[in-house]
Amino acid sequence: MKRRSLLAGVGALALTASLGFGLDGAATQEGPIRIAALYNLTGGMSSIDAPALRGAQLKAEQVNKAGGVLGGRMIEIVPYDTRTDQAATATAAQEAVSEGVVAGIGYGDTTFVMAAAPTFQQEGIPFVTSGATHPMLPSWVGDCMFMTAFGDDDQSYAIADYAIDKLGMKRVVVWTDQSMDFTKALSQFFKERFGERGGEIVAEDSFMMGDTDFSAQIARLDAIEPAPDGVFISAIPSEAGITVRQIREAGLDLPILSGDGFDTPLVADVPGPELANDVYFSTHTFRADNRPEVQSFIEAYEAKFDTPPENAFAPLGYDAVGLVVNAIEKAGSAEPQAICEALRETRGYTAVTGEISYTRASMVPPKPISIIAVQGGEYEVVEIWRPE
Repeated sequence: MKRRSLLAGVGALALTASLGFGLDGAATQEGPIRIAALYNLTGGMSSIDAPALRGAQLKAEQVNKAGGVLGGRMIEIVPYDTRTDQAATATAAQEAVSEGVVAGIGYGDTTFVMAAAPTFQQEGIPFVTSGATHPMLPSWVGDCMFMTAFGDDDQSYAIADYAIDKLGMKRVVVWTDQSMDFTKALSQFFKERFGERGGEIVAEDSFMMGDTDFSAQIARLDAIEPAPDGVFISAIPSEAGITVRQIREAGLDLPILSGDGFDTPLVADVPGPELANDVYFSTHTFRADNRPEVQSFIEAYEAKFDTPPENAFAPLGYDAVGLVVNAIEKAGSAEPQAICEALRETRGYTAVTGEISYTRASMVPPKPISIIAVQGGEYEVVEIWRPE
């Protein structure tokens, strides 16, 4: 067994025995059911991936306390920190499938899913992304690829509709992180919907993951005449807070729009409450939702981790494990292929982030989407958008 950043220093023979594997590496029927959890716990994606792992661990703990599955087998989450690095992601995926896991979960971003999920697909092992949202993921990877979240088309349509219907926007500038599949798709679908609704994209600009100076983009934004009604920024968390801060520090007060890459405390923490204003983003239905599943999750998460859920990616990690456990129970088996088949038949699964059913040909679940407004550093749900 290879050394991992989060699971190391254990003798190989002792670990093999404790995990319920024979000396030849084959899974036994009595040992724990192992689910790989691949997340970027350090680096630019950590503010959404670390809460997702905690949510996953919480769900496994609850399942185990309730007696486990299949007559008492425990769920074991096997974590990997892939450090916001695609090479580390590919290596972790290869390691995970060689170590007897029955499923993989992970990631809040499409680029990292695409570096990992095909390896699981090749072995016939299901991979359930907790937070990646590109609607082509199932078709790109194959029949063992599943999404917990909605698609980027739905969330882009949601924020475009809100911009037009509630904010009265007609002319918008679009900034896109050109280094990520997720961010490029988000902008594409936003522009499509905004144009269909009669809006105009008056200018576009770009940046790359890791950029810290947006003065050139801000200067071009400020030079547009007449001034646009808003700017749509397609970014991941590491750039979300920085762009808000620098736009506001430059004296521009136009509304800032985005998708779930902005569902991070960084949007408020980096600019501070005085500057974190008039920010609107689409994300997963969770905040300010009074469904009992939501309230129970929040209470359990805070009790375990001594903090409220940081963002919607925490319940998405919880829901990803829930989907796998539900499939195991429906299949009556922990064999990867049986889990894949049961996942494909999932209908009406009651998740914290909304009911999940794989009824579309795309295999993207149709889920409600929350529109969040940030004013004075405070987050508020201002609308729930539902797909047609």
